[in-house]
Amino acid sequence: MVLVSYLLVGAVAGLTAGLFGVGGGLIIVPALIYSFTLLDFPVATLTQLAIGTSLATIVFTSISSVRAHHLYGNVDWPLFWKLAPAIAVGVVLGVHTAAGMAGKLLQILFGGFALLIALQMGLNFRPPPGRIVPGRVGLSIAGSVIGYVSALFGIGGGSLTVPYLSWSNVRMQKAVGVSAACGLPIALVGFATNIWAGWGRDGLPAYSTGFVYWPAFIGIVFTSTLFARVGARLAQRLPERYLKRVFAVFLGIIGLQFILGNL
Repeated sequence: MVLVSYLLVGAVAGLTAGLFGVGGGLIIVPALIYSFTLLDFPVATLTQLAIGTSLATIVFTSISSVRAHHLYGNVDWPLFWKLAPAIAVGVVLGVHTAAGMAGKLLQILFGGFALLIALQMGLNFRPPPGRIVPGRVGLSIAGSVIGYVSALFGIGGGSLTVPYLSWSNVRMQKAVGVSAACGLPIALVGFATNIWAGWGRDGLPAYSTGFVYWPAFIGIVFTSTLFARVGARLAQRLPERYLKRVFAVFLGIIGLQFILGNL
């Protein structure tokens, strides 16, 4: 029954990622927190376990997404390579911050982040292009922030990278393509660092390595990659504006539950 729930989480995460272009981590992390709570996993580590497992699953969806965007010629690889090293550094720092943080505080912060994304989606806010792409120093600062926040909340970074690149006058298709490419180092470095940061931690459940819980990982990966394609097809047929508002309400409810439930 537990494995079926992970298959369902993967399906919903893949579907929403395909429909809305947001990382599945916004679905995976809260779903795993609820699941691990029901399974009586230790409170001290269950939030970190949810975040680490989420980042691990994003590795596979990122590979598929990068390949598709590359085939369409939408990945600006020189821009990616300017962002990637700083993103990796930010991810390492973000994972270690999350590992040392109390689970309740981490959930409150995640709730606040979910509320911000809900507002952005519900209002369809996109920063108008107002500047050119900065130099290596500016991109390094931006990349480190994107990596840090993504690792802290277990997401692929698209909700941060796309608005930033769009604001920097990068064409939307290119912004999405570079964002997809940036999701891969976020996931890979986050995956490895969560194993390292959680290695030997007391109270971790069986079938986990560091902060990665393998039964959830397997179930989510199996269905998320399949349903991401379904979501992408549905996005071509369904009214995006209203779908985003519904999803924004859903995210808002999750955010409020995490904040109010931990105060």
